[in-house]
Amino acid sequence: MADLRITALTKTFGARTILRGLDFFAPSGSLVAILGVSGSGKTTLLRLLSGFEHADSGSIEIGGREVSGQGVHVPPERRRIGYVAQEGSLFPHLTVGENVVFGLPRHDRQNGARAEALLESVGLPASYKSRAPYELSGGEQQRVALARALAPVPKLVLLDEPFSALDAALRLETRRAVAAALAAAGATALLVTHDQSEALSMGIEVAVLRGGILAQVAPPEKLYWQPVDASLAQFVGEAVLLPGTATAGFAICALGRLQLAQSGADGPVEVMVRPEQIRFEPVAHAGAVKAKVSGITFFGRDASVQVLLEAGATPVTVRVASHRAPEPGIEAWLTVDGAVMAYPGLSALSEASLPLASRQSPGRALKDASRDAGSFGDWVRAQPQGSGPNAKI
Repeated sequence: MADLRITALTKTFGARTILRGLDFFAPSGSLVAILGVSGSGKTTLLRLLSGFEHADSGSIEIGGREVSGQGVHVPPERRRIGYVAQEGSLFPHLTVGENVVFGLPRHDRQNGARAEALLESVGLPASYKSRAPYELSGGEQQRVALARALAPVPKLVLLDEPFSALDAALRLETRRAVAAALAAAGATALLVTHDQSEALSMGIEVAVLRGGILAQVAPPEKLYWQPVDASLAQFVGEAVLLPGTATAGFAICALGRLQLAQSGADGPVEVMVRPEQIRFEPVAHAGAVKAKVSGITFFGRDASVQVLLEAGATPVTVRVASHRAPEPGIEAWLTVDGAVMAYPGLSALSEASLPLASRQSPGRALKDASRDAGSFGDWVRAQPQGSGPNAKI
């Protein structure tokens, strides 16, 4: 396999600029996810990489060989690129085995062992080679499509939203099988998707394509916890955004005095907290802020709890395991676990505007807050002991 390098790649259609000077690098053997909404330029990028479109400017190199650039345009059939479409696109008149070896030279297509080995590499039994495509599930068809793409030993594999037509359970299973097959083959792959969880779970790096430019390229963990701006934070996951003030490595906002993940200039900021960072506390203590539960949305394994902070009646969403969700109407105390991000903002909060428990000394805060701490604590203590849905928090 080979690395992929894109330099200053630009593409326009009429007066509309789709890609604006893209710079990007994917190491050999890596799986990189390109994440973006519809219209962000994902499909155009795939067509340029495949050779179906000509770039206006910039260059594309695969394995050190320029396939697109000034005066250079290598045709699609000579780029050695494997492609997996959204719905597999298997030939219905061919068997599974014949589909797998379709891209090989004619004399290699008769090698049944080759088809069997490729099927096994994507987690399918060798016996599937004699089946017809209609006898396979959607996930199995996608694995066959991947085996077909890997058969000619391409330099680069492009995956164009290959799991979008699958149901949730099958999508997860197929993702794992495809990622394992690509890793075993040592393939360099580019996964194009609009699904955030898909990009974060599969790519060793995720590149967010926004308005024709790469807004951020980073490992999944960094992209999720340290997005470069508030808009990106909301795109890659649920985010609580609050006005605040940055000072000496901390942000002062309606959720208290929070440690910043990155140092920056002091002043007005927009503070970003992930809902799962917010914790319900059974008793008031220093650093906690008071809130009232206003509603709950049940999702099965977890729940989204809507609360109103006492400071300014600010609405905030908290994500918790569903069996630990408090009841609507109760009063609670909240803390934030871990560092948060802050972005330059227009409004600010002073430390004097914080709830008492967030800015007083621990002893004084506990004493003053204890009179109001009963609601959530009483609810916690009223829950039956044990495990499962009735477990005590």
